[in-house]
Amino acid sequence: MFNGIIHNSGIVEKISQGKNSAEIILKTNLIFNKSEIGSSLCCNGTCLTITRINKNLISFYLSKETLDKTNFKFLKIGNTVNIEKSLAYGNKISGHYVQGHIDTTGRVMNINILNKTWIVTFKVKKFFQRNLIEKGSIAINGVSLTISKIKKNRFELNIIPHTLKLTNLINLKKNYNVNIEFDIFNKYLLNLKS
Repeated sequence: MFNGIIHNSGIVEKISQGKNSAEIILKTNLIFNKSEIGSSLCCNGTCLTITRINKNLISFYLSKETLDKTNFKFLKIGNTVNIEKSLAYGNKISGHYVQGHIDTTGRVMNINILNKTWIVTFKVKKFFQRNLIEKGSIAINGVSLTISKIKKNRFELNIIPHTLKLTNLINLKKNYNVNIEFDIFNKYLLNLKS
């Protein structure tokens, strides 16, 4: 479990592409010890298992499911990935509960800059429209954000300068694909209704 407050990132150092899977290696300043092999790390909002640690390099295996559901299929060497370690009991939760289970990807449709705030419009498949709640929480590339406006198959987020400075959302451009995890409580409520 994570909370979507990003303070660290990693740079894609290597991608080994298999037929239906991949391995990625990230370079990061975040400190890991060998006992953390097998631990979960939130990478661009996706809960991944650390498979190897070599000084400041950490490795992950990506299954076909992960490649199909996330923006990892578009990753290139040199890309920045948001990373967050799992919450520990007693930690302060500043964002919202993020599981690292990506629901879908969304596409950047438009970016308007008002003063220093980015107002970003994303498009999602029609099926996921029901998961959008105005003023509700959403995780974009693992970053806890609040939906400011909902349109047909689209939603808007206001991203403040502090968030842009600490995350890879500063690299967003029109047509970029992002990982989306909808609010866990809303998903459970929708499931109860069906």
